[in-house]
Order: sequence, then structure tokens, then C-alpha cells
Amino acid sequence: MISSLKIENFRCFQSFELHDLGRLNLLVGTNNSGKTSILEALNLLNSHGNLSALQDVMLYRGEDINSDELDIRHLFYGREIKLGSHFSIQSIPSEIVNVNILDGWDGSQKVEFFTIDWSGYEGENESLANIELSPKNGIPLFKVKNPHRESKNSKTRNQFVPSSSFGNQQMIEMFEKVVLTPEEELVIQALQNIDPSIERIASTSIGSDSSGLRFSRGGLVVRLAGEKQRIPIGNLGDGIWRMLGLALAIVNARDGVLLVDEIDTGLHFSAMSKMWKLIWETAKRLNVQVFATTHNSDCWTSLAELASTQELSEEGITIHRIEKDKPHSIVFTERQMAIAAERGIEVR
Repeated sequence: MISSLKIENFRCFQSFELHDLGRLNLLVGTNNSGKTSILEALNLLNSHGNLSALQDVMLYRGEDINSDELDIRHLFYGREIKLGSHFSIQSIPSEIVNVNILDGWDGSQKVEFFTIDWSGYEGENESLANIELSPKNGIPLFKVKNPHRESKNSKTRNQFVPSSSFGNQQMIEMFEKVVLTPEEELVIQALQNIDPSIERIASTSIGSDSSGLRFSRGGLVVRLAGEKQRIPIGNLGDGIWRMLGLALAIVNARDGVLLVDEIDTGLHFSAMSKMWKLIWETAKRLNVQVFATTHNSDCWTSLAELASTQELSEEGITIHRIEKDKPHSIVFTERQMAIAAERGIEVR
């Protein structure tokens, strides 16, 4: 597990550190304080410098040039790049990612991704990738690696759940990896936290690409108790879709890292305690480290309630408050979380 994280010159952070990380870590703070950027840094780190890990979120943010190049200046502190510009992301105990802007052989500029992994079975592993920048200082999308292809050197399963939730094609792909396995039952139990009448979920693989809607919810159906016909899961509301995405993501992150932006999206406050219990118990069972963000007081207080029922441990539950222009987070341990919730102290 990652015990600490150091970020330099990435996004809004000139220098920032997270310490005392646990198995389940909730990031809180005001808008534009950098919570999502921390998740992106972790995503890039755990993807061993593969820029495709950030491709979807950059496109979602509008950080592209004419829809066919990634505008990478937005990844650098100050939103500008020149020769010598760099950023780095480092975790303890295992890895560091350095990204540098260098001279190309023909006078153009290139971006260098240099990663070092100290967790390899044979000691230190290094990898180096260079991508020539376009005349507009962008990276053409066709030069970005396939985001669904795992690196041969990757030992970490990494799942990033955006605030907008997954599209149906991603949902179907993740579901088909767990169907008829013990993890499928975990997924059904997660849905039953929202709607106890759900008995089974299945993929029809219909409409996932042919619909033409990137974020449509076709191709997955459920059986409800007392119903004779199968029901499209998109018919059951945002909460079911969000819970399905969380459940599929964590079971597909076995022995790895789960990153969730605005984890409470689409969930009623009454479902949050069950959601946290599912995430916590599954994370321990499948050896997953979780990082999530929220703006919601119900979300952190329900996590504090869960923390108060757990035995204190070094691999436990933490809340980190992120404050703009501060060099490190303010950490709330399980005991401090419980006290804050009991006394009505605001941690956001």
C-alpha cells in the first residue's frame, strides 16, 4: 500500500504531500482545492506514466486541441510548458514518475516520461518513453497508448471512477470479467443495498456501441423479485448505476488501487453507510487501497460512523482535508473522525 505521496509541479500543486495514508482515504476540501488532481496523480503513478490513464478525464475537462490532441500544458503547474518544464509524482514505498519537456532531435520539443519502480521482484525497474509534441505543443491522440491495454511491467490493478460514472461499454467489460465468479455475488449485494428486490444482473451486450451514446446505459439488465420480465438497469435510476460502477470497479481492482471522484454522486444519504461498509469490507478482502473525494457532509460523517466501529489499525480509515496553497493535507484519523462527527465539528 502507498503510505505517502509527493507531488511537484503537477496541476495546481507546486509542491504537495500526503502522509499517513490508510487502506481507505477520503479527500475533502472546497471546490478547486485539487482533490481530483490528486486522484489523477495517483492514476498516472499507478499506470506507470502511461498518459492514457488521463486521456478520458482530460477530454472530459476540455483539455484537447481541435479534438485530436491532448493539450498537456494543463498538467504542468502554471499551465505552461517550455524547455526544462517538469513535474513529478512519487509514492512511498515503491515508485516515481518524472515528466520532462526536452529538445527533440530536429529542433522540435518532446515530452519524456521516466518512471522508476522499486517494487520489482528483481529490484529497481526503469522505463522511458518519449513522445514528440505537435507544432501546437500537444500530443496527438493516436500516439497515446490504448487505455485498456495493461503494461507488461505493471503489477498494480488501477481503477478510476469519474464523477460522471462509467459509460455502459466500460460497465459491460468489467461485469463480464466477474460473471460466474465469487465477486459477482458482491456486485449483486451492492445493488441490493439500494433495491433489495434485485435478484440477478446480466449483460445483453446490446446497444453498447451501436447506440452512439457514450454515456448510455444499455446492455445490462436485472431481474427483480416478483417481475416476469427483465428490466434495463438504466431504468432504475442514478443510485443503482453508481453503486454498480463502484462495485465493479473495486472487484476489478483486486491487489491494486481504486480511485473515485465524488464517490457520493447519485446516492441518497441513507445509502452511504451501506456503501462505505461494502467498500471497506471488500477493500480488506481483495487487498485494495481506496482513494475517494467528496463535498458532502453526509458522506464523511457516515464514513466516520463506520470508522468508530472498527478496530484501530495502521491500515485503517483516514480523512484528508485539502486546502489550496497548503503544502500538505490535514489528516483526521479514525479516532479524530469519530470525535468530529460526534461533536458536529466540520472537517471539510
